[in-house]
Amino acid sequence: MPAPLKLGMVGGGQGAFIGAVHRMAARLDGHWEVVAGALASTPERAQASGEELGLAAERIYPDFATMAAAEAARDDGIDAVSIVTPNHVHFPAAKAFLEAGIPVICDKPLTLNGEDAAALAALVARPARLRADPQLHRLPHDPAGAGHGRGRGSGELRLVHVEYIQDWLSEDLESEGVKQAAWRTDPKQSGAGGAIGDIGSHAFNLVAFTTQARVERLSAQLQSFVPGRRVDDNAHVLLDYSGGARGVLLASQVAPGYENEIRLRLSGTKASLEWHQSSANQLRFSPLGQAPQTITRGGAAAHDAANAVSRIPGGHPEGYLEAFATIYSEAAGLIRARLRRCCQPSQTGSRGCGSSRRASPLRPKTASGSAGADLTAHKGRRRCQPLAWVGLETHHDGGRGQSVHIADVIRVRGRFSETVSFKVRPLAAFMGLEVQG
Repeated sequence: MPAPLKLGMVGGGQGAFIGAVHRMAARLDGHWEVVAGALASTPERAQASGEELGLAAERIYPDFATMAAAEAARDDGIDAVSIVTPNHVHFPAAKAFLEAGIPVICDKPLTLNGEDAAALAALVARPARLRADPQLHRLPHDPAGAGHGRGRGSGELRLVHVEYIQDWLSEDLESEGVKQAAWRTDPKQSGAGGAIGDIGSHAFNLVAFTTQARVERLSAQLQSFVPGRRVDDNAHVLLDYSGGARGVLLASQVAPGYENEIRLRLSGTKASLEWHQSSANQLRFSPLGQAPQTITRGGAAAHDAANAVSRIPGGHPEGYLEAFATIYSEAAGLIRARLRRCCQPSQTGSRGCGSSRRASPLRPKTASGSAGADLTAHKGRRRCQPLAWVGLETHHDGGRGQSVHIADVIRVRGRFSETVSFKVRPLAAFMGLEVQG
């Protein structure tokens, strides 16, 4: 295996939850080493957090702007940055690193409003960049189940039922000083959406990933059950998909007894599929008029796409951390492929991209899918071409009526490859790249 790529991180320091998950996942397959960070919102906490992680003193930064400029100037600068801050920091941090020529892996949502999303889309489009969404729900069996059901004759998609149910905000924790509750229920930090943005976006993206169906219209009810809460803590959404399928999405953070209950049910004209995160290594496949089947991760009926991202034999549980790790491993593979093709040694011995012509298609073999776009060569910086990972944004109109808009805010420029199956589209296919194997 080649030497690990160098990863920087914005956010994820002392008192944070998701930052540690990202670091564990990034290291899991040996593709990344965290070497730099602006890990907290104050210089003092950022310094203490960096020291706890054992970062070199000169690579512990007080803020993301300082970090972006310094890392871009280093000969051994980071190969990508992971942004794991509260939502309101995503856009300015991503913008700073993209402008510095550093690839970005950004947690959802990309921005808090459409105006910022459009601005970042324009920045990303200036030189074409890679786009995807690091969502934990892209578990190995999701594409396997969809592909398996399609292969066994599940027919055309009719019904979608998806839910993400929690209980941890059933009480007014934000008034008790609980950090994770405080920023998630503050519209200035989380955005206008509460439960619909925090976990409803995961449910929505899970359906988008497994089915590739696109929503044409929706109708939603958002409620705030806890008195005084400024964002929604419960959402019921009706979804009309292209092709005639109909869906229901439920997202709640006020349902006692449910920790992280994620369920997906898909029904076609000839079969249904059902998956629960609580039994993440099993998929229920129910052909019409036949006995239901249980497909296990790594088992005899598992799809090749799922086997390609399974790390251990069947019977041993996989899921949460491995799903994050798959995102980071695919990011590493694409960055390395781009560097190999684009950054050839020049006559002076330095490395860099000297051409603005479109590169010939890459042919990476990747099994799981993420939204993306085509790659082109350009007159780039030391790292050849910055790659930005972003994706579906969830937001809602805070005005009267509590309408919800869930949209793909970054236009995909690459064409889908016809060589990829209907339900399982590898990452390369989303980028308009030829897929082999």
